[in-house]
Amino acid sequence: MVSCKTTVALSGEGADELFGGYLTYRADRIARTIRKFPRTLVSLGLNAVRHWPVSDEKMGFDYRATRLLEGCLMPAEIAHAYWNGTFAKDDLNGVVRKPMPNSLAGILGQIRRLPPLDDDLAPYFWLDQKYYLADDILTKSDRMSMAHSVEVRPPFLDHRIVEFAASLPTSLKIRGAKQKVVLKQLMADKLPPTILHRKKTGFDIPAHEWLRGPLRNLLVETVRDGLREYGSFFQGNRIEQLMERHFRRETNVGYHLWGFLILFLWMRKWQVAI
Repeated sequence: MVSCKTTVALSGEGADELFGGYLTYRADRIARTIRKFPRTLVSLGLNAVRHWPVSDEKMGFDYRATRLLEGCLMPAEIAHAYWNGTFAKDDLNGVVRKPMPNSLAGILGQIRRLPPLDDDLAPYFWLDQKYYLADDILTKSDRMSMAHSVEVRPPFLDHRIVEFAASLPTSLKIRGAKQKVVLKQLMADKLPPTILHRKKTGFDIPAHEWLRGPLRNLLVETVRDGLREYGSFFQGNRIEQLMERHFRRETNVGYHLWGFLILFLWMRKWQVAI
């Protein structure tokens, strides 16, 4: 498949990392307050929300509250990375037979060595711009666009805009529940309120719903085939438990299971040997 009419397109990559568009930044700020409470109290709250009825929403209250409180029990920089991923390090080590390397340690350690700032979120903007944007978002955008012969240009990443964003106080990016404040103010007379004030949805799939419904059989067959092939590396019983708990609506781990589904399909396609 190649492009028929469009050969060059503009994209919005970088706006979230520069102007505070991710929900993880709000979580960083909320967690800063929650961590002032005793850990036992936070743990009690976490246990309570784990019994909250689970939903099929991509990020329903049960999922967001559980992830938030789990992160509140971690060091701040580790929690920020956790909210952008799926498994915590201890959970990941629970589904494999060999300890996984702590590949994030060096990256997250850089946050601690940054010059002290009055801006509580600046370190996380820096981290996401340097690693998440470059190694994840832009990489995927480049691969998809080049696969279809389309050149994508991200105007937000013009160095002048990057430098301008870095000079702004966080209050012009996040203010309470409002995010990307300055961008929305600039576009107030150009975009309708339905666009300016809608909830952030992102491009993630409804994994919880799909893996309980239309993709359930694919998940079960792929995971079990993968465990038969690679059972010497993965803790099959733990992964089976995750699937069963998800199917019974005891927890929402759709994104975790999606990771296993894609991993095992990839390993099968390329005949990966462990």
